[in-house]
Amino acid sequence: MLNFVYHPDYSYPFPDNHRFAMSKFHRLHRLLAREGILDQVWINEPAKASIEDISLIHQRDYVQALADGTLTPAQLKRLRLPWSPQLANRSFIAANGTYLTCQLALEHGLALHMAGGTHHSQPEGGAGFCVFNDMAYATVRMLQEQRAERVLILDCDVHQGDGTANILRGVSGAFTCSLHCQQNYPHPKVLSDLDVPIQAGCEDSEYLNLLARTLDILMTRFAPDLVIYDAGADVHEQDQLGHLKLTREGMEARDQLVFERCHQEGVAVAVVIGGGYATDREALVDLHAIPFRTAVKNAGNLGLRLRKTVA
Repeated sequence: MLNFVYHPDYSYPFPDNHRFAMSKFHRLHRLLAREGILDQVWINEPAKASIEDISLIHQRDYVQALADGTLTPAQLKRLRLPWSPQLANRSFIAANGTYLTCQLALEHGLALHMAGGTHHSQPEGGAGFCVFNDMAYATVRMLQEQRAERVLILDCDVHQGDGTANILRGVSGAFTCSLHCQQNYPHPKVLSDLDVPIQAGCEDSEYLNLLARTLDILMTRFAPDLVIYDAGADVHEQDQLGHLKLTREGMEARDQLVFERCHQEGVAVAVVIGGGYATDREALVDLHAIPFRTAVKNAGNLGLRLRKTVA
């Protein structure tokens, strides 16, 4: 069974000229519905995480301040998002969305979340449009609950997953790998368990070769039970903050490579959408839809049953 995870509160009224496209989650759901893709899969709605849940990875005073709307001006400046009750609500839900996606992935082999990838948030607070670190949160819960023994974060967002590396450093059973543009945010970089710096201007063939070699290393060196795959759309050649030159075809090949290699190794994959900063919101959402289309297109080869097929 191919499962997607989504909650209608992921998007809420928000200035559409803001660099962060808060509307993209609703737009993505609407696009996939219009294309008939949602008719072919199972849709799952996550519950809201508690303050205690999120305090597994973030300092409790930060989590409480986010819930209460008492973040300091310095914290808000670093987060780069205005606080609102809707922001707090969606942040607690989205973290559990990635956790639910991981559970479904382990059960069925692959599951995809229509949000997530907030990899810059640190133990002490949010950063770079990232409120709570959903990938670190899901990893810690999966390990503590013994649902998985080895969880790999495969971060293919164009920006380094600095917060994820910091939170999970020293956590037994977790491995962080970041493929990112070396010249891009954040500065300075932090140490992941494996960093793959990519030079600005990198195109499809070079990127895919690097990813294939990286997967070889990861499957041999770490042998995960579960991969949390950040399929960032900001690697696209027209992204405003990306600096890489991947085409739509290259992005589809990237996702298919990850899905197929993990399937060959018997490794479950939980997908999150990561970043994307095209000013054309519909074009951005079209890029975010690529892993969902790729999963449906390759479901049979990945051993996944669709709810119904569309001619």
